[in-house]
Amino acid sequence: MDPGNWATALGSGIKFGYVLLSVVVVSSIMAIFVQSLCARLAIATGEDLAQACRSHYGKRTSFGLWITAEIAICATDVAEILGTAIALNLLFRLPFDVGVVLTALDVLVVLWLQSKGFRWIEAFIISLMIVVAFSLGYQIVLAAPNWSQAFEALASAPPLHANPEMLYLAMGIVGATIMPHNLYLHSAIVQTRAYGTQIAEKREALRFATIDVVIALGFALLVNASLLILAAAALHRQGAAPAALSLEDIHATLALTLMSPLAPTLFAVALLCCGLSSSFTATMAGQVVMEGFLRWRIPAWARRLSTRLVAIVPASAFLLHQGNDKAGALLVATQVILALQLPFALVPLLSICRSERIMGEMRVRGWHLAIVAAIVAVLLSMNGMLMYSLMTR
Repeated sequence: MDPGNWATALGSGIKFGYVLLSVVVVSSIMAIFVQSLCARLAIATGEDLAQACRSHYGKRTSFGLWITAEIAICATDVAEILGTAIALNLLFRLPFDVGVVLTALDVLVVLWLQSKGFRWIEAFIISLMIVVAFSLGYQIVLAAPNWSQAFEALASAPPLHANPEMLYLAMGIVGATIMPHNLYLHSAIVQTRAYGTQIAEKREALRFATIDVVIALGFALLVNASLLILAAAALHRQGAAPAALSLEDIHATLALTLMSPLAPTLFAVALLCCGLSSSFTATMAGQVVMEGFLRWRIPAWARRLSTRLVAIVPASAFLLHQGNDKAGALLVATQVILALQLPFALVPLLSICRSERIMGEMRVRGWHLAIVAAIVAVLLSMNGMLMYSLMTR
């Protein structure tokens, strides 16, 4: 739930009201199936997705997959830089350049928590998400959404094929929800759990890992849906606010719309919490990807700073050229980039998990295989539609 999620969900609600709420739900369901497949891979083979790709694909293919994973991580990092800097500016009036520098220091917190153990990291992120849930819950109550319209939107399919802007935002929602680098990370995190080596023990571990996935992504669904519903209820009805409305404008508008001086502060606090939590996941995902594909082990601080420096260049160049008020458009663009990178993680994941030679008795088959294959086909077709619309615009 990084700041890119905020930009796509808020932009969707502002521009189209509740219409894209079904995309939030469907993409979350897709993420549950895909993440459970990552858990299956990890438990069956003892490898994360990056390690499995290196083991079962040639060097050139593995190198190409590593590049696409790094692109996804850098895109996420751009969103974190912008979102966290905006949150610090809204809360403490810190200049954007100062906020960008401070975002690089979160690696110190990451290192400290990693020295304590992975459960400390989980507890810290859960604490941040509780703050986010409280903040959004309070604002939802004040916004008083039209729930009948929201449920009606859930039951209808948005006309993505007929509306390029709607398709663009929908792809941003998909990229922000599934996130390719999180597939690599989740397949590594599953192995922090203790489980046996027998098939029955592995199946039990997979069952508990799937429960973990459903709970975590179910919570993420509530947060992402709340963001869209908040925007649809509090901002869409106010008039023709553009999809690229900046987070600063949204922050200011909420104070007037919700008639609460506390609401904008809670909005900024929740945005900061999401920026911090996603910094943790991006840092760990970067380590997993680099060590898995290249077998390079570098200190977490070096990995974090190198990725952050790469991300700062496009973020700073964009802001200098377009201005801070266009940051929302860049945030959405980063999530669309994630969606375009998804097939480069999903296709290898599905290919490996359906292989009896690699997975043995725990290979994916039957209805589970059919559903994941359908998800991959849908995402590929949406990518094709988006590329066509961008080239013919």
